[in-house]
Amino acid sequence: MTYTLDVFIKDAQAALHETSGPAGREKVRVLLENLLANPAFVDDAVGPAAPTGTRKLYEDKELGFVVLAHCNPKPHKSPPHDHGSSWAVYGQAIKYTDMSEFRRVDGGNGAGDARLEQVKAYRLEPGRAGVYDVGAIHAIDYPEGSRFVRVTGRDLDHVQRLKFDTAAGKAITIESATTNAG
Repeated sequence: MTYTLDVFIKDAQAALHETSGPAGREKVRVLLENLLANPAFVDDAVGPAAPTGTRKLYEDKELGFVVLAHCNPKPHKSPPHDHGSSWAVYGQAIKYTDMSEFRRVDGGNGAGDARLEQVKAYRLEPGRAGVYDVGAIHAIDYPEGSRFVRVTGRDLDHVQRLKFDTAAGKAITIESATTNAG
């Protein structure tokens, strides 16, 4: 049986009902990799005929998670950022995304002076997914034509988040993921 978006949604709901913590998010990561193994889904959601930009494929009214298709016509490198009180699972579909993970070494947790240390760097290849938990600081860097599916714990347009200016040593509050970060 082919793994479809509808089956993924039902399985993600079950996983997040069972445990809303890191174990549930890890299950969503594995489920997203299963979904990305379906060429028909990838073609429909983020293939050559899919619209460029970001579009919502699904939003769960009860649990709040959102499934987004990202069709990126231009290369982009985000500053380090978090997803505030939300989590995210990035699933690479076409080309790749270079991911960097950071930890804050200044002892702070809000806007203002901030120092980061990079703790991990790797490439998400097609069919692979990564989990970025609540408060996790990461940066993305992808080439022209990179396409991925992202599941977030909440609609990030309504989540206060931080982006980091590493040169200035500052954490800056951002209100909208759509206009300010990756």
